[in-house]
Amino acid sequence: MVGTMASIMSATIVNVAIPDMSQHFALGQERAQWVSSGFMAAMTVSMLTTPWLLSRYGYRRTYEGCMWLLLAGGVAGGLAQHFPLVLIARVAEGLAAGVVQPIPAIIILRAFEPSEQGRASGIFGMGVVLAPAIGPSIGGLLVDGLGWRSIFYMVVPFCLVSLWLARRYVPTNAPGGAAADPRGATLDWPGLLLATVSTLCLLNGLVELHGGSAGQATVLLGSAGLGLLGFVMLQRRMLRSHQRQVDGAVAPLMNLSLFADRRFAMGSIVAFIYGIALFGSTYLLPVYMQMGLGLSASYVGGILLPAGLVLAVTIAIVGRLTDRQPTHRLVSIGLALLAASFALMVTIDLNRPGAIIPLLVSWAILGRVGLGFILPSLNIGAMRGLQHTHIPQGSSAINFLRMLGGAAGVSLCGIVLEWRISAHGFRLDTASTNPARLIAFNETFLMLAAVCALALVAALRLREHQTGRQ
Repeated sequence: MVGTMASIMSATIVNVAIPDMSQHFALGQERAQWVSSGFMAAMTVSMLTTPWLLSRYGYRRTYEGCMWLLLAGGVAGGLAQHFPLVLIARVAEGLAAGVVQPIPAIIILRAFEPSEQGRASGIFGMGVVLAPAIGPSIGGLLVDGLGWRSIFYMVVPFCLVSLWLARRYVPTNAPGGAAADPRGATLDWPGLLLATVSTLCLLNGLVELHGGSAGQATVLLGSAGLGLLGFVMLQRRMLRSHQRQVDGAVAPLMNLSLFADRRFAMGSIVAFIYGIALFGSTYLLPVYMQMGLGLSASYVGGILLPAGLVLAVTIAIVGRLTDRQPTHRLVSIGLALLAASFALMVTIDLNRPGAIIPLLVSWAILGRVGLGFILPSLNIGAMRGLQHTHIPQGSSAINFLRMLGGAAGVSLCGIVLEWRISAHGFRLDTASTNPARLIAFNETFLMLAAVCALALVAALRLREHQTGRQ
């Protein structure tokens, strides 16, 4: 939990420092944004390597290696005198954070009995969500008081504590109880290369679609589609060779046979769509409050802080329910509440200024309660039907799809928002509190509500077989 808090904090808190960093290095907004997009791209792709690293080096060495890399990235980013070094440090942090992300679900499913897994997931989630809930507020104070470099050093104490805890508590074996084998299977380098190129083409294509050249966007998105097709074909061929135990066969980076399990397949779809809604709303809400409602940045932080604290409490409560209630019910309730929170944003009216803040706080809390129903139950429920030996691959795949959905969600919200603002005759880069301007934001929120409703269809198919829980 402590290590995941460090990785999540490194992902989110640096956004507070981007304006000061841009000024220090004399960067444009597009180049400064590489600090976030470089981290996200590295984190998304490195998730796929977690099963291989765990089988080759075991839990402890993999985890400690990630914490040392995360710590080194934080220190290097804080000391860097040139922007390319800052970017390299962020990519290093992203690689470490991506490998760490799937590990908690693997440990929870292996270290706890089925009757305790939900409770463990709830306690774990409660701690983890406090990092993004409180981090930006602390980060803002640090930037104002000590400068942007102090943001990078925030991960250092978390990394040091997690390294001490890992040395004391994390086992050295690989998943399943087998000893780690440093001379084990070779990494699927062709698959990793295809996944990396496809992800970068997708992210850059969406950025170009957002505010660049339509021709470049088409080429990049087409390349991403071809790369994805090639990745799937390669993984299927490698899986067949591996199952036939062909000499020299390399285990595939993503085990596509896992998607034959209905619950895992539906859970993966929900995770992808949920990533779109979660990360898209994380981008859209602050823009809406500042550009649409004319609120200051400090007001935005104050409005979102109670929702973050409510999320932590909700996760702890729902975690206990996960052991007694079916997954599809909890995930469906969460998606319905999340969709309602987006749809209800249209009730905010600039002609009733006294109601704006209470409604914003209420709808933000409603959405976070919805997230609290989804987070502890989705991963655990989707992977309960998998064999123990497939859990690392399952956790890696479902986290990869969630992050890929998140990266797409940010761009999707930006594209739809710019399109609707342009259609209504406004511009996104100029603040305005004209009531007609809110129509474009409301339409974007309704799009997110529709995305959540779409995920509900897949969530209902998470229902377990009538023969009982697996």
